[in-house]
Amino acid sequence: MDGFIGRQQELRSLNRLLTGVEKGGRTGRPGKALLVRGRRRVGKSRLIAEFLNRSETPHLFFTAIGGSKDDDLTGFLTELSRSTLPDRDRYARYRPPASWDEAFTMLADNLPRDAPTVVVLDEMPYLVREDPSFEGALQKAFDRHLSELPVLLILVGSDIAMMERLNTYGRPFYQRGTEMVVPPLSPADVAELTGLDAPEAFDAFLVSGGLPLILEEWPDGADMWTYLEGALQDPTSALLVSGERALAAEFPSEAQARRVLSAIGHGERTFSNIGREAGDLQPTSLKRSLDLLTERGVVVAELPISTKSSRLTRYRVADPYLRFWLSFVGANIAAVERGGGSRVLEGVRGAWTSWRGRAIEPVVRDALWRLADDRLPAGSEVIGGYWTRTNDPEIDLVGADRGPVAKRITFVGSVKWLDRKPFDRRDLAALEAHRAQLPGATESTPLLAVSRSGCIAEGIEALTPEDLIAAWR
Repeated sequence: MDGFIGRQQELRSLNRLLTGVEKGGRTGRPGKALLVRGRRRVGKSRLIAEFLNRSETPHLFFTAIGGSKDDDLTGFLTELSRSTLPDRDRYARYRPPASWDEAFTMLADNLPRDAPTVVVLDEMPYLVREDPSFEGALQKAFDRHLSELPVLLILVGSDIAMMERLNTYGRPFYQRGTEMVVPPLSPADVAELTGLDAPEAFDAFLVSGGLPLILEEWPDGADMWTYLEGALQDPTSALLVSGERALAAEFPSEAQARRVLSAIGHGERTFSNIGREAGDLQPTSLKRSLDLLTERGVVVAELPISTKSSRLTRYRVADPYLRFWLSFVGANIAAVERGGGSRVLEGVRGAWTSWRGRAIEPVVRDALWRLADDRLPAGSEVIGGYWTRTNDPEIDLVGADRGPVAKRITFVGSVKWLDRKPFDRRDLAALEAHRAQLPGATESTPLLAVSRSGCIAEGIEALTPEDLIAAWR
């Protein structure tokens, strides 16, 4: 794929910050800081590079390698000498700094006072782990020097939990920077990148997770099956290697957490079933792993929404791509390397309809939340699902004024994501029966159908893939 698609909101935010640096503000401290976080391989660095290219502002872009403090300090000086900052040649005469305090002082002493610049520290969590004094040195440099200069300091990291903690009370950099979360590309972005219509674009989104690296190798106009046929023949394709690299970086030593994640990715959702699938883990060990996975945002813990409280927590993999990778790809990489990609593809074909039907539900809920003011009953502040221990009933969509314990249920809905099978009167009757079993719902609670193939039942609000994809446009 050529060009740069999406991220318009993020680019506008970056431009506003740079404009504030240029104008100087009312406090006499024009320097600004921004903390950028997002999952690995989601395109954070690419976004910042695009911003720098468009703004043409002199800048330093330093990426930590996570080896040692001395290695990164040496690399910092090297990148200074290669940067587009004014008088960058002077840095070639410097010796590598012995500390980050010295490095930041050296940087500040040589930044211009009368023109804006941008300083990017990418993969910053590596620097925090390497050197306990890094955060303090950064805070000191920003307070004493960088905030007084026309500089935009951008701090980028893929360790979401650590990046969130950096700006919390008690940490040195608390309230010194604004925050930006870079999400995957949206289904609408995927449609634009691939040239697919809405239903096929959602399939591509479930496989790619909106990760730019995967979408860059997606042939123009190719449907999901065409893409998979090629990607599963290539052991170096982004579809195969991105998942393992992300897990290796996210959980380098937590083998148990990876087993738990794999169990969830293979379809287990309840605490007890996950524990059995992961190797009959003890409850304490399982809870520790689930807490780690949810803290890092890799797994989402959900409760059913109704007017009654429930303890029936279910877990799912947050990233659609990682969910697909864990279900179909991760355990079959060796088969692809031996030339068995066709057999792996047949496995995907056999399970696709069932897998897709459940995988699309959180994507639909996200779309509905974005469309709430336009297409849903008033007060639909929370959108989730409902289930019992026996899954009788199990309801795909529940809207409420709050969650998980609601005061008012605003709608009840069903997701039917089958090819060439519209939502019909039988589906409507089943949804009405489920509504009657939902605590807080009444006969007057509105019903909603979301269907891949349209709706032929009368008397129900219905949304199509085209309606959903408009939520991101």
